[in-house]
Amino acid sequence: MRKVIYPGTFDPITNGHMDIIKRASSIFDQVVVAVAKSEEKKPMFDIATRVKMAKRATKDLDNVVVKSFDTLLVNFCQKEGSKIIIRGLRAVSDFEYELQIGYANQSLDKDIETLYLMPSLENAFISSSVVRAILKFKGDVSHLVPKDIIPMLESI
Repeated sequence: MRKVIYPGTFDPITNGHMDIIKRASSIFDQVVVAVAKSEEKKPMFDIATRVKMAKRATKDLDNVVVKSFDTLLVNFCQKEGSKIIIRGLRAVSDFEYELQIGYANQSLDKDIETLYLMPSLENAFISSSVVRAILKFKGDVSHLVPKDIIPMLESI
């Protein structure tokens, strides 16, 4: 079975993330959406809420599972029995950061491969930080996030 890990903070999960998840699920037998605890990023939503949002958003994708982790990503991959990491690239500005992270992961486990997928053009501008900024001012994010998580955002 070809299993891939799609890591992130998913704070919150967006349509851009879903674009990558859906495309990865058509390529791989199983996609593990790995929600990082990432306390150093000071997420808006706690880990349990982010996992719940990701599960709601992916509930119709049979080969997608959502798990949280608070370890090095390569250790999580080893625990899950996967050597493949999927990352999304929206713009050239993402590339340098993602390249460094990919090399760092491979320095920790030489068998780890990182594959990069670009979201479709309509989702290329969406990021969790954009969604959080709009939420902060009670703006409408319904066009940026999966419809199933909107009720969870309305209490913000």
